[in-house]
Amino acid sequence: MSAWTYADAGVSQKLGDDASKVLYNAAKITWENRKGKLGEVVEATSDFSGLRAIKVGGLPEGTIANIGFDGVGTKMEIAERLTKHDTIAHDLFAMVCDDAVRFGAEPVLVGSVLDVNTLTMSKETGETYLDFVKQLAHGYIGAATAANVAVVNGEIAELGTRVNGFGPFNYNWSAGVLWFARQDRIITGKEIAPGQEIVALRENGFRSNGLSLVRKIMTSQLGKDWHEKQPGYAHAILKPSEIYSGAVSEMTGGALGEPKVEITGIAHITGGGIPGKLSRILKVNGFGASLDDLFPPSQMMYDLQNIGGIADEEAYRTWNMGNGMLIVTKEPYKVVEIAQKQGIGAQPVGVVTKEPVMRVESKGVRAGQELQYKVE
Repeated sequence: MSAWTYADAGVSQKLGDDASKVLYNAAKITWENRKGKLGEVVEATSDFSGLRAIKVGGLPEGTIANIGFDGVGTKMEIAERLTKHDTIAHDLFAMVCDDAVRFGAEPVLVGSVLDVNTLTMSKETGETYLDFVKQLAHGYIGAATAANVAVVNGEIAELGTRVNGFGPFNYNWSAGVLWFARQDRIITGKEIAPGQEIVALRENGFRSNGLSLVRKIMTSQLGKDWHEKQPGYAHAILKPSEIYSGAVSEMTGGALGEPKVEITGIAHITGGGIPGKLSRILKVNGFGASLDDLFPPSQMMYDLQNIGGIADEEAYRTWNMGNGMLIVTKEPYKVVEIAQKQGIGAQPVGVVTKEPVMRVESKGVRAGQELQYKVE
């Protein structure tokens, strides 16, 4: 009986090292994002598996830190269908970094875990999926620049049949972000009051939420290979997330700067949509909101509502419907100015109300209809 090897189990140690080097070289480029700032990267050894750390010292009294984690979810399947992986990092960084800034924190460092089924395309020809890893790494660099963070470490592992998806190259990608904040400036929602205005930051895609419903609609209506029948739909669904953390950190001052805008609440519109996420910060004081001028959803969201028969009430609970972040402020036009300066669409969309009800003027398929959600 011949001896089995690790390669026989579908794991190539050399190829794994090569993939790690690709991500390491991409990560190294992102260190410039923190040069001369809190979180400047120090490299003890210049090897992809070596020790890396950050400079921490001279922080203002009351500085606090924490780590947040998230992943891309099922959006990877769309990338797998299109064999296009160069935008997924934007979704990953948006999930972790934009969650951090909702408290007034400044994201500084990101580390990720990339689990793939295999890196080997064919044992016979020696072909690999390293080009797909290079696509992921390319997105890494752009996403880190948009979020103004450095990628300091990561892990890649071949897990065989434990990772499934569409087509031969499947993966799951999650990340952690280290953030710093000033304890006396943490945004809790306690300062929200009736009459304060709400500003929306524009989102032209799905971000990384509600994709299970998207995939269910497309598969049930167009079949398993729906992306081949409607490639335009697939590309629209894959559209990368806007990353707001750089702009919002400028507004709040982050860990070391001074605030440029008085902000009392921030809602990152992910799972649960506007009703779920905005309610979290409004219910702190038992208030509600009237949203009568939201951004409209993307055309793909309209199309999916029509194809799947999705009511506006459900669409606003599932997708961002064109509004990726909502900011409660006494200075709405300062928020708009900073966001637009960084290329992010922004506009005042409503006000905080005393009654604990959220009223939303729909921009979905039944535009103009008032939707009501209880704040709880």
